[in-house]
Amino acid sequence: MLLLCAARLAVALVPFRLWRGSLGRIEGLGRSLPGPDQVRQARRLALHVERAATRLPFATKCLPRAMALAWLLRREGLGYSCKLAVRPAMQRGTIEDLHAWIECGDSTVLGELPGPWIVTLELRG
Repeated sequence: MLLLCAARLAVALVPFRLWRGSLGRIEGLGRSLPGPDQVRQARRLALHVERAATRLPFATKCLPRAMALAWLLRREGLGYSCKLAVRPAMQRGTIEDLHAWIECGDSTVLGELPGPWIVTLELRG
């Protein structure tokens, strides 16, 4: 829960350029592709983040959740990709125009939401 609170405060109060690096690197491939056991571990950590988010007295959107999971995965030494995206121009106009999610290997482990999405930034850890 502490990581979710820290992530929400960072999004609200700290300029993006100062915390972006904590989510991973823009270039390079990051760590090697995770195996099935690592993907399972990433899904388990994602479930913990989701459960913690429901227990907080305030709402946490996709970005703080993705940040918290990225920090946990990095601490565990698991490879991941944090994606930040926007809906195509013709489909904008709802509360879900922006989205963040975490992938581990070929699997979305947190933040699966039907697209289409245009990925504007991908950070690898």
